[in-house]
Amino acid sequence: MTSAPAISGLRTAAVRVIVPFALGYFLSYLFRAVNAVIAPDLIRELHLDANTLGLLTSVYFLTFAAFQLPLGVLLDRYGARRTECTLLLIAALGAVIFAVADGVAGLIAGRALIGLGVSACLMAAFKAFTQWFPAERLPLVNSIQMTAGGLGALSATKPVEWLLHLSDWRTVFWALAALSVAAALILWWGAPEKTSPDKTTLAAQWKGVRVVFHSKKFRAIAPWATTSQTTFIALQSLWCGPWLADVAGLPRDGVALYLALTALFMIGGFLSLGAMADRLSRGGGINTMHVAAASMIVFMFAQAALLHPAAGRAPWLWLAFGFFGTSGILTYAVLSQRFPKKLAGRANTALNLLVFWAAFFIQWGVGAVIDLWSEESARNFNPDGYRAAFAILLAVQIATCIWFFAHRGAKAGAAQRKRRRGNGGRDVENDGARRRITK
Repeated sequence: MTSAPAISGLRTAAVRVIVPFALGYFLSYLFRAVNAVIAPDLIRELHLDANTLGLLTSVYFLTFAAFQLPLGVLLDRYGARRTECTLLLIAALGAVIFAVADGVAGLIAGRALIGLGVSACLMAAFKAFTQWFPAERLPLVNSIQMTAGGLGALSATKPVEWLLHLSDWRTVFWALAALSVAAALILWWGAPEKTSPDKTTLAAQWKGVRVVFHSKKFRAIAPWATTSQTTFIALQSLWCGPWLADVAGLPRDGVALYLALTALFMIGGFLSLGAMADRLSRGGGINTMHVAAASMIVFMFAQAALLHPAAGRAPWLWLAFGFFGTSGILTYAVLSQRFPKKLAGRANTALNLLVFWAAFFIQWGVGAVIDLWSEESARNFNPDGYRAAFAILLAVQIATCIWFFAHRGAKAGAAQRKRRRGNGGRDVENDGARRRITK
């Protein structure tokens, strides 16, 4: 099929580009979070223990992360629309396998295919946005995409629970399979495509991946962006709930309320921070990385405040945690702005690879640290274990923050030395004149 005709005007682009890709990312987040709701049904029907449940849930992250580098090559070579459409059909197949599985192997296989199938839902959108929108609008449109993901996370709670009252978890996954096929068709027929005329070999495409990882600008941004995002993913998607119960002592309904408020402010953060970066970059001369850095620092302050024994019940801290925890996503727009368009897909998927691999290990590592302080017979986990784990995550973020600003300082110094070398002849003349005057 030939590429769709060019579109004119930002409003038309919003409908033709943003909406179809936002639907895909909505599904991605819904798939990511749905197991938290259906877990009791899986445990009861298939007699799963906690370790097995954790394995079949986390395999989503493993296949998702493992495909990020090949995904970057596919996006830059074949385009966002065709790549995501194909992968969404794989997600639909995974949902069908999950729905009909009668054992752990089938569940794991289905979940693995789902992770592979939705692995392009964010990166394909970012790639398409770099092609259809001016660079200064990327923070805003990227944030709209993230907001769709937040809505998917919310939809994986009460709406799924309501469906379970009417049917069972297998029907839920049949419905998700149908939605995945529908999303693929909407993308294929509705979204435009810009394919690059570049016909370089796959070896040359992989060379571009190496260029990204060896880039100083990538190595300056990626560590802090990775640690900030993975901390938020690991805590918000799992450990915030037990923290509120074991450290803050909230009842079940109180935990649910705090988590719902955190999720709502997460959506607000995705949208508001992107809009702020868009406005400041266009009207105030403040680039997106400045907004991202300031917001990630506020996120670290919120985490530091939560380490205080009396802070667990403070709603404003959790609202700040949810709102500013989204700030790391702005760094994808930064990379899109700082790399050539032909490398934009690989730059963003390289960062996404680091984020999702780290999210898997950090989420597991937090549990390992908490266990060091907890007794096996205890009903709840020890609050000191939570504080130790959270403090380690905060320390890692501080270290990567220092790395980022040290790199910026070194870059500024190098630029100043370059300017001095460029004025070298005049500087020599001026120095000679000053010496003659002194004599």
